[in-house]
Amino acid sequence: MRITAKGRATRQRIIDGAAAHLHSAEPGEMTLDDVRAITGTSKGQLFHYFPGGKEELLLAVAQHEADRVLDDQQPHLGALTSWPAWQRWRDAVLARYQAQGSHCPLSALMSQLTTTPGATEVVRALLAQWQQHIRVGIEAMQAAGRIRPELDPDRTAAAFVAGIQGGVQVLRSTGRIDHLAAVFDVLLTHLRTTPTDTTTGR
Repeated sequence: MRITAKGRATRQRIIDGAAAHLHSAEPGEMTLDDVRAITGTSKGQLFHYFPGGKEELLLAVAQHEADRVLDDQQPHLGALTSWPAWQRWRDAVLARYQAQGSHCPLSALMSQLTTTPGATEVVRALLAQWQQHIRVGIEAMQAAGRIRPELDPDRTAAAFVAGIQGGVQVLRSTGRIDHLAAVFDVLLTHLRTTPTDTTTGR
């Protein structure tokens, strides 16, 4: 289906409105009636831009939210070329998730899309892009001689992603940011650590 520039703007307005609702409301199932009321669109318009109905719309909103996860970490995530830059990234992530608290719009969406084709790929792509950004940062620091060359950039980046996700889950359960902060601090210390010199004990 070909969509005009005006049509693309309308479609994006529907996605933005649904996403805004998810950020303002408690987790729960979002209906097409909710979206119609929020965005001022008719049922015909919704099915014109999302012929697959609710699942297609929610999948589009899920992709929007996945993109937002990384966008909210910029410009820090894309510029991990110094220790202060890594610290700024850490602080930005902690601030984002502390503000979000126990309510995660992306998780709420994915719980409604468990059997929808493409839903798993949204999360898989998000985690892969996140890991790539961190890996590039580690490699840049290795090239500058600030991180030991034998450290595996991809494996370490994977540990950051897994650790952050784990810390976020604890935050959602307890409302506490401590575990997420601990993940960052331990892994950043790991990045800074140099091999022990066996001849000098340092």
